[in-house]
Amino acid sequence: MKRIVFLPLALSILVAGQADAGCLTGAVVGGVAGHVAGHHALLGAAAGCVVGHEMAVHKRRRLAALRAQQRAQQAQYAAAH
Repeated sequence: MKRIVFLPLALSILVAGQADAGCLTGAVVGGVAGHVAGHHALLGAAAGCVVGHEMAVHKRRRLAALRAQQRAQQAQYAAAH
């Protein structure tokens, strides 16, 4: 039983070592949801961290693409005028 508890905790610590705001937010939300859903807070926190991190990565990529598109539009406008 201790291994079942230790594994998610170890994974959470490893992932949290490279944490960003998405991971921490996801871990908090996942931990609360896991606790409410049957006292699985550690599993919920680990899963929430992974999901939160992925969502943060996708958000950064969307913002980078939007900024690149805006720079391209500005360059086209400057070239035209």
